[in-house]
Amino acid sequence: MEPPALDEDLVRRLVAEQFPHWGGLPVRAIVPGGNDNRTFRLGDELTVRLPSAEGYVAAVEKEQRWLPVIARHVPLPVPEPVAAGAPGSGYPFPWTINRWMPGESALTAPVDDLARFGLDVARFLRALQTTPIDGAPVAGAHSFWRGADLRHYDEETRRTVAELGDRVDAGAVLAVWDAGLSAPFTGTPVWFHGDVAPGNLLVEDGRLAAVIDFGTSGVGDPACDLYLAWTFLDAPARRGYREAFGADDGMWARGRAWVMWKALIRYDDWGAPVVAELLREV
Repeated sequence: MEPPALDEDLVRRLVAEQFPHWGGLPVRAIVPGGNDNRTFRLGDELTVRLPSAEGYVAAVEKEQRWLPVIARHVPLPVPEPVAAGAPGSGYPFPWTINRWMPGESALTAPVDDLARFGLDVARFLRALQTTPIDGAPVAGAHSFWRGADLRHYDEETRRTVAELGDRVDAGAVLAVWDAGLSAPFTGTPVWFHGDVAPGNLLVEDGRLAAVIDFGTSGVGDPACDLYLAWTFLDAPARRGYREAFGADDGMWARGRAWVMWKALIRYDDWGAPVVAELLREV
């Protein structure tokens, strides 16, 4: 049987069946609603978050278990789970109801001061790294290997460079990649977010107001959280971000390599200008 469409009607049925006290609340799809998970607004105070495929299911329990812990250690709001949903109405996965978070994605909201914004993000991430790691999920399949050794992406990176042919400078691209491989993480594992993209950073009044989507978070090498440096910040803001993040040369090389992998595998729809930006940095 085909799984049901992830739409407002499904959310209404799931909520009515499992949380009838919220069954009369209006449901509205949030646009964009996410890729790994689909998000819907439930009334004025809640959101519903549904994994879009089995590969994203591990994030449900992880977020429900760890977001309340993380919230006690960071200086800005993070999603607050208020209920755990079960499979139902033909939908095969667990799901979550969170508290609604005001703010607009940095993809669309104006940011008053890009350098200050980068500093605010870096300070949030440094605070995240202080969250206790006892019993926390070590980087692996649940984080899509974010926070783990870069060698997990090595074969895919080299194959993608070969497939792109003369569309990229293979020598320059692989030099960035190999520099990251040559600087393996030897520090103490810490919490990382895993997807510090503009769409997961909420803005109010021109400033960072909250951080969302911890589905690929875990404990390991935080270099993947340098992602924003080459994908959203300009060169001056990037330098401040690095300093506030506390990235030494090795971490910077790993972060740059990780973003290179990401940009190469999404070269046509997003990655080409990111590759150019990465290669512009000396």
